[in-house]
Amino acid sequence: MGEREKNSLKQAVVVFGALAAGWLAIEVAFKPLLDKARAALNKSDPNHDPDDAPEMSPLEADVDAADDASKESS
Repeated sequence: MGEREKNSLKQAVVVFGALAAGWLAIEVAFKPLLDKARAALNKSDPNHDPDDAPEMSPLEADVDAADDASKESS
């Protein structure tokens, strides 16, 4: 191996180490936010597409919520 290849290898190792350290810093800094996001993804239904759901006005949503609440209390 020549001097040029050794320098390239060292540079690649340094860059990889810097990327790993940066990733770790982001994970530590945003841990609470990432935990919430991951929990939400785990609870989500992959078969449900919100774009396919019929759109409701806020008034219709309130009426539906009230209907659901009355059904649960019965």
